[in-house]
Amino acid sequence: MKNYFSKILTLSILAGSLFVSSCKDDDVNPSVAQIYPERAASNTVLTVKGAGLSDVVSITFETGNVPASFTSTFNTDGAILFRVPTDAQPGEQNIIFKNRSGKEFKVPFYVLGYPAVTTVSNYNFKKDSEITLTGKNLSDVTKVTFTADTLTEVSIVSSSATSLVLKFPATTLTESSLRITNGSGTTQTSQSFVALENAFQLFTDDYAPGYQDASWGASGISTDVFKTGTASKFMTFGKGSWSQDGFGWTNTANANFKYLSFWIKGASQDYDLYIWSQQSPSGFSTFADYNKIKVPANVWTYFKIDVSSLQLWANGPEWNQIGWRIQGPDSQDETFYIDDVIFIK
Repeated sequence: MKNYFSKILTLSILAGSLFVSSCKDDDVNPSVAQIYPERAASNTVLTVKGAGLSDVVSITFETGNVPASFTSTFNTDGAILFRVPTDAQPGEQNIIFKNRSGKEFKVPFYVLGYPAVTTVSNYNFKKDSEITLTGKNLSDVTKVTFTADTLTEVSIVSSSATSLVLKFPATTLTESSLRITNGSGTTQTSQSFVALENAFQLFTDDYAPGYQDASWGASGISTDVFKTGTASKFMTFGKGSWSQDGFGWTNTANANFKYLSFWIKGASQDYDLYIWSQQSPSGFSTFADYNKIKVPANVWTYFKIDVSSLQLWANGPEWNQIGWRIQGPDSQDETFYIDDVIFIK
């Protein structure tokens, strides 16, 4: 009987301890005393200090209900470390914490979302040209200027979180990146934009004055397929590795040209093309890695190539023919389209 009462007493004590422990857990009021930094962009490590934080099981950025990942073993009762989620939406909002007991508490925070541009619809522009920039944090953009001329603004036509449509002004610049400002600050694009009107043009919608078609094979101007404007030049390479396409016959010196650039639409499959001039090391038979470009099939691709690497003036100060040549095609004729062929000074 004594042992029986002893067991009952032990169980009662254990139950009481569990009850007290449970009550203590329920009575804990987690709180935040400090968050550092108070404003930050995505992927930044945040440090939250306070009390009752070790039992936190979820962290959510309120705008868009974006969860933040964290490792609970790194957290203590007084501090939590985690990163601003990549998808956190910019602006003022709360960070919501929830613990094992289901209790929630919040701390105000400002997600910085600097403008970021990943792709552009074009790199070349004329006065009033519209170009679409695609990226993130673009909905609240308030100002765009040239990096090389911060006094000249580029007009904002429309914007969303992931795209920005710009209308370009006239400029004396040859090329420049852009400075883009939103509520978080200003960033500079990695992309550089070229003023067509200040470049040396071989072909835009037509041949430049003094230049004409200089091709071995079917070629000419297409008004059905083009990248910009109203026309491109089509280049058909005949089966059997004999044809080339290009421009002539005006003597052309290197007038401080830095880049050769153009848009080209590929044929039915991926091909290598070789850029040559009359003064290339082996003329039209110059097939080397330095003058080779890889052209993807059926899409417009932009090329901007350092002139010094192409050796277009290797054998003389002037050439009167420049072209694009293919080793092949072996099975069928192939047609490419080329647009906005320019030298950038």
